[in-house]
Amino acid sequence: STGAVKMQPKAEELKFVTKNDGYVHIHPSSVNYQTRNFESPYLVYHEKIKTSRVFIRDCSMVSVYPLVLLGGGQVHMQLQKGEFVISLDDGWIRFVAASHQVAELVKELRCELDQMLQDKIKNPSMDLCMCPRGSRIISMIVKLVTTQ
Repeated sequence: STGAVKMQPKAEELKFVTKNDGYVHIHPSSVNYQTRNFESPYLVYHEKIKTSRVFIRDCSMVSVYPLVLLGGGQVHMQLQKGEFVISLDDGWIRFVAASHQVAELVKELRCELDQMLQDKIKNPSMDLCMCPRGSRIISMIVKLVTTQ
């Protein structure tokens, strides 16, 4: 059979979009510079610099659930065109949930995690693994992230 084969982009052609800077590229000195395909379209980075164009360094791919659970800002859920959408950062980052139940569970898990971290800040000596509530939340997060 004949046809076109989709080629992976060259390292210098790969780009990502940020809320404030538009397109950014992975810096040539980055370990991920030669990576041409990421399983998730989301990266976290430590440093952003501007030379001939805007570059990011010290970046790592992050998948959806860790981003929803550990990303900044409030988690919102809404029904759009028959799909349940989970959004972060005032709608800048958006995910379609498999169902209303999944969206609600993820949102509730994020709320529980936020509350647990607030409790830990108030009481630093609290052992989250020995606390029944803390250990349940942590084990659920580990299960969710490792089985996605």
